[in-house]
Amino acid sequence: MTTTTTPHSRFAVARQVADAVLLEGYVLYPYRASAAKNRLRWQFGVLVPPAWGRAHEEHVLQQTEILMEPRGAATLALELRFLHAQRRTVQQAADGGGFTEVAELHLADRVLVPWDEGAEERVEVSVPVAELLGDDGVTFPFRRPARVDPEPVLDAAGRTVGRLVRRTEEIEGVLRLRATELPGAYRVLRLRAVVENTSPWTPPPGAGPADREAALPRSLVAAHLLLGLDCGSFLSMTDPPEWARQAVAACENRHTWPVLAGEPGRADVVLSSPIILEDHPAIAPESLGAMYDATEIDEILALRTAALTEQEKREARGTDPRAAAVIDLADSMPPEVLERLHGAVRALREVTGPEQPPLLAELPSEDVVFRPDTPWWDPARADTADPVRDRITVGGVPVGPGSRVLLRPGLRRTDAQDLFLRGRTALVEAVLHDVDGGVHLAVTVEDDPGADIRREQGRFLYFQPDEVTPLEDA
Repeated sequence: MTTTTTPHSRFAVARQVADAVLLEGYVLYPYRASAAKNRLRWQFGVLVPPAWGRAHEEHVLQQTEILMEPRGAATLALELRFLHAQRRTVQQAADGGGFTEVAELHLADRVLVPWDEGAEERVEVSVPVAELLGDDGVTFPFRRPARVDPEPVLDAAGRTVGRLVRRTEEIEGVLRLRATELPGAYRVLRLRAVVENTSPWTPPPGAGPADREAALPRSLVAAHLLLGLDCGSFLSMTDPPEWARQAVAACENRHTWPVLAGEPGRADVVLSSPIILEDHPAIAPESLGAMYDATEIDEILALRTAALTEQEKREARGTDPRAAAVIDLADSMPPEVLERLHGAVRALREVTGPEQPPLLAELPSEDVVFRPDTPWWDPARADTADPVRDRITVGGVPVGPGSRVLLRPGLRRTDAQDLFLRGRTALVEAVLHDVDGGVHLAVTVEDDPGADIRREQGRFLYFQPDEVTPLEDA
């Protein structure tokens, strides 16, 4: 039995994640236009006009290819979503009438400043799968006209003290859909969906990468697709069935990646995103609202936002309505709600099976480090770990706190800074064991004038046993 749903309801669950994709990095903490990191925006899924793309090697189109198994007279529902950048300027009411453009307009609760807002745009398509077959497929051109929208700004008494003027540039694009039936025992179609910016705008002569601001209002920002079948299913591109792996590998996805979305256990909805996700991505239920700040943690952002000064909050509220909503959310969040953001256990499982075998690390030359049969964190052990007394054997020499070693960082896991320490001598401060059975030596470098301070604060450098050579024991 198949339950038929409207495209809107079918996309409801997937749209929660799609909203996060749409607004990824939209406005970054501390949510003020004056913040340096808010001066370089619109980084994900940007499809620029062709003239700009050719000149500066930016993406003009994105292509999604995915396999689907439609049944009967299936219909494909598709929703293209993107942000349309619009320039907002601030004007102050003049005494003699009219308005004058200003850099700031101070109100009681906010400071209005010029800013590029992002207006959500959608292109919705519904087409029978049978019409997608053939060499040409189907094409859906779309256009968003240029416009100017003034908005009056009123003070607490209701008097007009200025206005916001939003200027939106024209955007033209095309959505091309085509399906190809693949040979084999199963009826499988390869669906190709191409989103392309076809705006005829050309940059002024001599425009360079620094003039990208002129191209952004004519670009599709954070462009992504929602696709749904009313009868049938899609195949996972991340974990396809064995029989489909070769066909999945032949799919060409350009500047986007499709994953199964929607309700868990279903495969009738796909989200094709410029940000790589796993199948059935979901928003944490503890999250109360969009924080917009890339992959930062809600708890940290909420605490930091609540700690902003009143003047900083006034500027953030005047930067963007979405930023104002974040400030209001942080200010109104009760303690019990904030506690929910601290962490959650998603699942527990019982660990059973045979005991782990002894762990031995094969090191260069004849170095061997012994690791006990019973992990150090086992509460049944009589001799629990003691970093300030534990010793290990490296090259037949016992090494522990107080031992002197020669540092020879390993290339396979060393960062560039550690390479400066190659050949230096160091003093072992502690022997540490991790939960995976690994051993780490905490050391301070000899002749380091800050060694005493590091020792007081417990701030050490860490190396594995195969990255040191024992010297005479201190």
